[in-house]
Amino acid sequence: MSQPSPSFVAIDFETADNGADSACAIGLVRVEAGEIVQRVTRLIRPPRRTNQYAHIHGIRWEDVQHAPTFAELWPDIAPVLADVPFFAAHNASFDRRILHGCCAAYGIAPPPQPFECTVVLARRTWRMPKNDLATLARFIQFTLNHHEAGSDAEACARILLAARAHLALQGQG
Repeated sequence: MSQPSPSFVAIDFETADNGADSACAIGLVRVEAGEIVQRVTRLIRPPRRTNQYAHIHGIRWEDVQHAPTFAELWPDIAPVLADVPFFAAHNASFDRRILHGCCAAYGIAPPPQPFECTVVLARRTWRMPKNDLATLARFIQFTLNHHEAGSDAEACARILLAARAHLALQGQG
C-alpha cells in the first residue's frame, strides 16, 4: 500500500547579511497531494542597508528599498504557510533560522511546523558525492535559476517529491 503524496511548503530565503533578520527575498512553493499548487516569490526590505551577499543573489539595496518589510509582507505569506504538516528547505537549519529570526524581529509568532532538510533526504536517498542544490536540480532534471528564491524553493520541492517517489519504489517510503 502506497503512502499518500505529501503536502508541504518548500521555503527559501536570500539574505542581505549574516543577521537572522536580514531576509531580502523569499520563495515559497506550496505542494498539496504531491502537486505544486502555489508559487510565491517576493522581495523583502531588510532592516539594514548592508547587502554583503548581492554578489551571490544579485539583489541590491536599490532593488529592495521600497519593498515591504517582513512584517508588512507577513499577512500575504502566512496563509501560504498555514495548514501543512511540515516545511522543506535545502539546508533547513539556515532557512529555519531566517524564518524564526525575521518573526522574532517583528514580534510575530513563528509557524510551528518542523522542517525537513532536502540535503539530508538526498544523501539518504541517492548517496551522491555532492548534494548541493544545483547538482540535485540537474539530477532530477529541473532547470534551476540558482539563488533566485522562487526557483530555489521549487527545486527543493521537486527534490523532496523525487526522493519520496524513489524511496517508495524501493519500498522504503
